[in-house]
Amino acid sequence: MIELLRKRRSIRCYTDEPIDRATVDLLIEALLRAPSSRNINPWEFIVVDDRDQLVQLSRAKEHGSDFLKQAQLGIVVCADARKSDVWVEDCSIASILVQMTAQSRGLGSCWIQIRKRPHDTTATAEEYIRKILGLPEHLRVLSMVSIGLPAEQRKPLGADELPCHKVRHNRYDEPWQPSGRP
Repeated sequence: MIELLRKRRSIRCYTDEPIDRATVDLLIEALLRAPSSRNINPWEFIVVDDRDQLVQLSRAKEHGSDFLKQAQLGIVVCADARKSDVWVEDCSIASILVQMTAQSRGLGSCWIQIRKRPHDTTATAEEYIRKILGLPEHLRVLSMVSIGLPAEQRKPLGADELPCHKVRHNRYDEPWQPSGRP
């Protein structure tokens, strides 16, 4: 797992190569195995491989979703907020697990934040997606995840580039000292 985390980078450029059905099934399995608070599983997923729909969904936000039109697969991560007060956290877990599963299969992926993002001056990204996909009113959209075979290579972050200053040891005023560093 740590090797996957070390290599994983957000990928926004994809080849035209399709993702085989067995791999898509594996990605869906990863989503459905995502843990959730009290095992409520408020999440629901829309798996999109239709090119026209991917293009439409790529317009969900003013900035930061355009690359979805190149992806071979888009997963819209939703939840029934009536079922759980921590649906955002539950959907976040599912979103990152599908990204890590994609990474394990040699695919690239990128999280596209939807919740609390505008589509334009008259609608939210969530409202736009709701209309495109015909989502019922009770479903909330957290994110979309683009997935495809990478058409770009991004260098992994080195250990020396990690923000270790964000970690404390036992108390806030005690910085964490990684082994092998002064």
